[in-house]
Amino acid sequence: MNNNDVFKKLRVALQLRDEQIIEILELVDFRIGKPELNAFFRAEDHPNFMECGDQVLRNFLNGLIIHLRGTKEEPKNAMDVISKNRDAVNNRAKTTKPPTSTAPPKGKTFSKNTTRPKKPAPKIEVVEKVRYKNGKK
Repeated sequence: MNNNDVFKKLRVALQLRDEQIIEILELVDFRIGKPELNAFFRAEDHPNFMECGDQVLRNFLNGLIIHLRGTKEEPKNAMDVISKNRDAVNNRAKTTKPPTSTAPPKGKTFSKNTTRPKKPAPKIEVVEKVRYKNGKK
């Protein structure tokens, strides 16, 4: 497991958006752009993939501590911060859902007499079953 995998798993587990990750990194005076951040979360075979270095992950973890626990002067409860993030994600998901419509799409009509697609033909084996004797009778 490399740093990119750890970073991805933390992002999903804590339900963090890109803007929140950038804010967390700015808590420890580490500046990073959104395109550079997205490069960490790409697939390894993607041309814009970038390896997440130890320094980036270290600064993210230090910033995450400050984000969740707060500072000595202003302590926070970590579970309150996590639940607030979860509520924000849930509210955002509810508001961005497109309205559902019961009307059929344009150009298509539905009736009881529509034909259903036929079942696919059975798979034909290209290679015959072979019996190996391996010197046995």
